[in-house]
Amino acid sequence: MTHRERFHRILRYQPVDRTPYWTTGGWSQTMRRWHAEGFPEGVGLAEYFGAEETKGVPIYYGPWPMFELEVLRTEGEKQIMRNHEGIIMQVYVDDTDRSMPHFLEFPVKTRQDYRTLLKPRLTGPVQDRFPPDWKERCERWKTRTDPLCLFGDRWSGFFGPLRNMMGLENLSYAFYDDPALVEEMMDDICENVIAITAKILDDTDVDYWAFWEDMGMKSGPLLSPAMFKRYMVPRYRRVCDFLRARGVDLIFVDSDGDVHDLIPHWLDAGLAGLWPCEIAANMEPAPIKAKYGRDLLLFGGIDKRAIAAGPRAIDEELKKVPPLVAGGGYVPMVDHSCPPDISWPNFCYYMEKLREVIRIA
Repeated sequence: MTHRERFHRILRYQPVDRTPYWTTGGWSQTMRRWHAEGFPEGVGLAEYFGAEETKGVPIYYGPWPMFELEVLRTEGEKQIMRNHEGIIMQVYVDDTDRSMPHFLEFPVKTRQDYRTLLKPRLTGPVQDRFPPDWKERCERWKTRTDPLCLFGDRWSGFFGPLRNMMGLENLSYAFYDDPALVEEMMDDICENVIAITAKILDDTDVDYWAFWEDMGMKSGPLLSPAMFKRYMVPRYRRVCDFLRARGVDLIFVDSDGDVHDLIPHWLDAGLAGLWPCEIAANMEPAPIKAKYGRDLLLFGGIDKRAIAAGPRAIDEELKKVPPLVAGGGYVPMVDHSCPPDISWPNFCYYMEKLREVIRIA
């Protein structure tokens, strides 16, 4: 059974030889630590562990053309720069990942900012987004044995992309102060997603689609369920209806944090699944599966903090995997990118024990 066949069968509750065996990457600081502790340079994690990978369609859904990367000034060991999304941010010069980037200023403060700076980059022709070897890639994908994912990443949801443009505080006010602008931006994102995806699906098929939101905190979502239902569900439903009409019915959303209250609305809009099931935010997969059954597919749910804690905690954490796997509709993986408190020996132990748990000989 190929990885692609296994992937489809387990997510459609059909018999499989075993569940997919996936690894999870880490922050750049994590990778530097792992290389220092024994992970060979120039080798991928999946290759090293004999794990499986999903492949991605390399098309960017964000502002196009991208904003030019620009260092505005240097302040000691930090730089103030404008990134490819137009966000002014503070980063460390030596890229040691001592913290996440500190966002200082977002490109959209007014309706005019949006219509001048972002709207033309989100509503223009899509052809320039495609690489020169696009046709050759599509031809190779015809014989693929790994699932192919179409992930719009930070520009494919209806909260996350607006937060990228406005910042969380300004966006939160905009829902009340300028709802027409919020709806205009959401509609443009919707049109952009459908236009780009239509071109992709004219040339190739894909195995699943993923939105990106990251709209949860540890204690709950960043937007009330009522606001989510009013503003976001209609746009989600439009994209999901389009995807299903084009043959894509495995539709996921990537959101950190506690998003329990949003799951019914995502399902109502037509989504099929969720990742990464962040354990620190009370997103344990077993209770979620018990509540929603076969209506909801899940990836993730392995607590990264347990991997950092070492073998005993890893053994305890992996006890929950066999019944989840046996029920179908679930693929175990770490509940986020691995932070640098996870050592290479602990990650190796986790991957070996996961292999045993899902019964790979």
